[in-house]
Amino acid sequence: MNTKMEEEIVIASSSIDGGIGCWDLQTGIEHLRYKSCASPPHGLISVGRRFLASSQLQDPKASSGAILYWSWSRPQVEVKCFPEEPIKPLVANSEGTYLVGGGLSGNIYFWEVATGRLLKKWRAHYRAVTCLVFTEDDSLLVSGSEDGSVRVWPLLMIFDDYQMEQASQLYEHSFQEHTLRVTDIVTGYGGGNAIIISASEDRTCKVWSLSKGILLRNIVFPSIIDSITLDPGEHVFYAGGRDGKIHIAALGADSSFVKSHWLHIIGSLSSHSKSVTCLAYSTNGNVLLSGSEDGMIRVWDPKTHNIVRVFKHAKGPVNNIHVLKRPAYLNPRMLSTVQASSRRHGLSLPPPLSKYINTMDEKVISAVVNLQATCNNPLDASCISSQVINCQIKELQQQGSAAAAEMEVEKLKLDCTQSMQMLQRWKKTYDNLHEFCVDELLEGGNVKSAN
Repeated sequence: MNTKMEEEIVIASSSIDGGIGCWDLQTGIEHLRYKSCASPPHGLISVGRRFLASSQLQDPKASSGAILYWSWSRPQVEVKCFPEEPIKPLVANSEGTYLVGGGLSGNIYFWEVATGRLLKKWRAHYRAVTCLVFTEDDSLLVSGSEDGSVRVWPLLMIFDDYQMEQASQLYEHSFQEHTLRVTDIVTGYGGGNAIIISASEDRTCKVWSLSKGILLRNIVFPSIIDSITLDPGEHVFYAGGRDGKIHIAALGADSSFVKSHWLHIIGSLSSHSKSVTCLAYSTNGNVLLSGSEDGMIRVWDPKTHNIVRVFKHAKGPVNNIHVLKRPAYLNPRMLSTVQASSRRHGLSLPPPLSKYINTMDEKVISAVVNLQATCNNPLDASCISSQVINCQIKELQQQGSAAAAEMEVEKLKLDCTQSMQMLQRWKKTYDNLHEFCVDELLEGGNVKSAN
């Protein structure tokens, strides 16, 4: 049996134009350094492992923002996008089909990567969006803001115009317990049943239940926390502080016996000379990575608390770190082939992101959703919508219209929505069955105790 671990890389960026560093996690060898990047915190991402994207720090007086793309095989910026306003946090779903950005105004922007179309834009917070993260199953988007709030957005609601009109608010949960700016958010495993942890400048980290929409735990730290990451088993989480320490907080301790919030903090790692600004965890190599304002990236063994490797960013403080499976494009044996192919076939990256929503896109989506709204059964509505769209596609194809492709995309979206609805019903059935079994076991135990 082949037990060789899949190779991983580390990418990191800075708020100063020092480019994007890229290293082999196991050997420490630096790959290409990608030029011309000055990113805000949470502004650097890998889009489906196909290419790199980063929002850019702008002059405070600038009215528009910038998002840049790099292919893995070239150090230069290849695509420049100019959104309606400056964007800070960026996040992509696991497949890299959608890109989401948080604006200074509190708006969230939702783009389709392949076409660059802006599909949705909505007012999410009263002040600037500071962090964005998808749940593991990509069904929920979680956002944090300078106004101290953490909000959970179901994507099915966001893309259903009818439900949007009927609902009093778009979010599923709005957590308001933080008193200052939210600095980071992480989600656990389990999709809609996962926990989420938020960090804030109020020196607290709060643990929330997504399924119940309640606060599970509040942990107070001796320093402001700018970054957090979970260990794979979700027994502890790591919190990077402005005191230069990485605090270790327990998730499994019994809160009923803990009289002080401080007792949840069970240890710390200390080596950085300045604030710890970003954290990442490699489940493959079982190592913790930390980036700091001192420009260093340290790789830790979480069991021994020893430093096993150090990377130095070329310039300035480090404010973003990610650990990724190494793309094929970075394989030294394939790099020259990929570069030659790129030169022959031209730009291989997606087009720039649109600045505004296309009104024709809104009409197509609205027509489909309105048709659903006229039916009593949501599943029947999806079937009827699909039949109507099929007829329209055939007519358009006969006319040789390019709009046929657009309608085909909408049909696929409807099929996806129907599948998600079915999945939610099965999930609800499973939860009800699980609750019934637990109740039966508890009642059985009580009967035996009484006897």
